[in-house]
Amino acid sequence: MTDAAAIFGRGISFPPRVGPDGRIAWSEGQDNVRESIRVILMTNLRERVRLPEFGGGLSTFLFEPNNPTTHHLMEDRIQNALTLWEPRIVVESVQVDQDPSDPDAAIATINYKLVATQARERVTLNVTLPS
Repeated sequence: MTDAAAIFGRGISFPPRVGPDGRIAWSEGQDNVRESIRVILMTNLRERVRLPEFGGGLSTFLFEPNNPTTHHLMEDRIQNALTLWEPRIVVESVQVDQDPSDPDAAIATINYKLVATQARERVTLNVTLPS
């Protein structure tokens, strides 16, 4: 186990994939944190049978207009979900804007600090919305 895995943990990669050795690939360290953020935000509420309150449920915005009001609601949802479900980070800012190259999508940019090392990181996530 690497030092990063010892600090941040290790888990099955997301999306799941097969490694070069033919076994399930694992992610660890900061990659594991980034993958966890995506899993949290893309998991719908009540999707997990044994943990129905888990997730950010960003897909619930699929039929909402792609406008500043929806973007602010998404920012709040992202902030709350990550604060609740990802203790390895402190969310510093969340910004959701319309994707300039796709009127049916928004881009969420999450700036966060890793608790264990205080290193600052950023994740961007595309979310499909109607224009």
